[in-house]
Amino acid sequence: MSVETPARTSPSGPHQLLIDFGPVGLFIVSSNILNRFPETKENSIFIATAIFIVTTLLAIAYCRWKSGRVPPALIVVGVLVVGFGGLTLALHNDEFIKLRPTFANIFYCGAILISVLIKQNVMKLVFGHVFTFAERIWTILALRWAGFFFVMTFAAEYIRRTLSTEDWVNYHFPVLYIPTLLFALANTPFILKHNIETQHEAEPERAPGA
Repeated sequence: MSVETPARTSPSGPHQLLIDFGPVGLFIVSSNILNRFPETKENSIFIATAIFIVTTLLAIAYCRWKSGRVPPALIVVGVLVVGFGGLTLALHNDEFIKLRPTFANIFYCGAILISVLIKQNVMKLVFGHVFTFAERIWTILALRWAGFFFVMTFAAEYIRRTLSTEDWVNYHFPVLYIPTLLFALANTPFILKHNIETQHEAEPERAPGA
């Protein structure tokens, strides 16, 4: 008699928030704490970057252990954090970690546009199990997000060029992430409307008196 291994479940609720925002939260907190001590103030951004890399890798490992897979978006985040964080530490230049959000937005914008051009809409690939849309709606949604990430590229560059490293650490998260949340909320009526319409269209017509 064989014993079935319980299926792994995807992290949800507080666990998912910890995976998504825990590493960047620790990056901000550790940088601010280290800035308070003369012994670590000069190298605070580099120590915080090392913490950022380690906690990001731990989040990926936890997600892999918990669900048996790592979402593509988390893989992209991991590559960017390790890549730009590694350059920051290796070259002792904090500009690289500050460039990470800029390149992240460029990547997301480019990936979405290319996926639409080759008829492999990444929005549909990622969210197709949640929503049911006509192809035209998937394309509109993808182009909206591509445009948003394009605009956010300039926002990321603006704060990188105008803020000190210490101010950038504290303000880059709300400046870049709050608009993302607001844009997602702004698209919610559009998503719900067309998801409902598509579901209704897909329902077979019932015979009178059935």
